Amino acid sequence: MTDSPEIPYLLRAAKGEILPRPPVWMMRQAGRYMQIYRELRDKYPSFRERSENADLAIEISLQPWRAFQPDGVIMFSDILTPLAGIGIPFDIIESKGPIIDSPIRTQAQVDQLNPLDPDQSLPFIKTILKTLRQEVGNKSTVLGFVGAPWTLAAYAVEGKGSKSYSVIKGMAFSEPSVLHQFLDKLADMIATYVRYQIDCGAQVVQMFDSWAGQLTPQDYDVFALPYQQKVVRLVKETHPDTPLILYISGSAGVLERMAKSGVDIISVDWTVDLAEARQRLGKSMMVQGNIDPGVLFGSQSFIRERIIDTIRKAGNQGHILNLGHGVLVGTPEDNVRFFFETAKQADQLLAVHA
Repeated sequence: MTDSPEIPYLLRAAKGEILPRPPVWMMRQAGRYMQIYRELRDKYPSFRERSENADLAIEISLQPWRAFQPDGVIMFSDILTPLAGIGIPFDIIESKGPIIDSPIRTQAQVDQLNPLDPDQSLPFIKTILKTLRQEVGNKSTVLGFVGAPWTLAAYAVEGKGSKSYSVIKGMAFSEPSVLHQFLDKLADMIATYVRYQIDCGAQVVQMFDSWAGQLTPQDYDVFALPYQQKVVRLVKETHPDTPLILYISGSAGVLERMAKSGVDIISVDWTVDLAEARQRLGKSMMVQGNIDPGVLFGSQSFIRERIIDTIRKAGNQGHILNLGHGVLVGTPEDNVRFFFETAKQADQLLAVHA
């Protein structure tokens, strides 16, 4: 492809263009590690207010953009955000995470769920995404994001985060028909939400199936993969040219299965060697990742070495540089700044270290 400065850099990579260096952004780059965010959080302690008040969410989304100029600016939100719109109220408690007071446990509850009407229940999303596009122009790519059906179901059935996932697995293995109907409704909702985000300005959308790595491969094939595929199929029917990314935490055992979802890019966590991931996924599948967030607590020379090593392993096409999970609380902001500065000089560094 010819040089296309009017197309944002990350979007060019996501569409397969060979570029001098990989684009770079970080999962959870807006948030808890930044002093400016913590000051705003102290003023507005409710997470839902911060993520559903358009002005606050825009400000938080743009904080890392102003500080570090990443190639991707991701909307500040939460994967549970659309649940209230289908009839699953929730809250997010600081330091505790999501709480759902009436977990989905019965057929009757599944039957009562509504289709999602984003204009009605999520009007702030349009304001956030349209404003982010205006603010960053072609200097960065605006990313939307959603949860995948299995992970949203896990929260909704458990009623909170979990370490064992015993409640949803109990449903999966004793009342699978109820869970399948719930997952199917979630897939419809998520596809509607992805389409809405794209229509509102998202240029790439990342789907988080964070807890699908807790499934055995055979159960992944039954309870996660078919519903990932449904979301992707429905979105591609109307928005075939928008790149979709899939991320799973602890994905080493299901990496090849992730590629069957139909997404354009697999986001690889840090438990997989990136060269091996590329080999397992095949040359045609683009990848994102996969630096251990703990690296950002290391020396700057160590951070530089890991960036160079990761880019070398990924190759010069179809790679978006990112962490293998979100930025950790307490990460030194100066190391985040150094990470972005170094990543943007990667072509020169690779030439020096050749």
